[in-house]
Amino acid sequence: MSVDRVLAQARAGLTRLKPHEAAQAVRAGALLVDTRPEYQRRADGDIPGAIVIERNHLEWRLDPRSDARIPEAAHERIRWIVICDEGYSSSFAAASLRAIGLLHATDVVGGFQEWRAAGLPVTSGAVRPRLASYDLR
Repeated sequence: MSVDRVLAQARAGLTRLKPHEAAQAVRAGALLVDTRPEYQRRADGDIPGAIVIERNHLEWRLDPRSDARIPEAAHERIRWIVICDEGYSSSFAAASLRAIGLLHATDVVGGFQEWRAAGLPVTSGAVRPRLASYDLR
């Protein structure tokens, strides 16, 4: 099976959000998780208020049953919105979160690039993003 087909299957189970819809969901209480690697965030900027969890830690940090969870991962009913750079790996990540029981997880169509193009808030180092507690130094 091709990666495009696997991606389509992952997305079939999601109600993906356009950037302005994601911003509205965050204002209504959803939590935005930026999975972009540090080099992309440094080059392109951060989303104020987003929780930064790089992709390889995501499931352990958001699963409320995990000993490695972040404080925000209090229960399975949280609406997690995952954002990556262009909206591809975030679809796989959101599908994975749904597979572990986080049924309200979804992602942002077009990722950070569309978020920025939509004129939504982005900082270039002026405001430090909200980091998962394990990232604090």
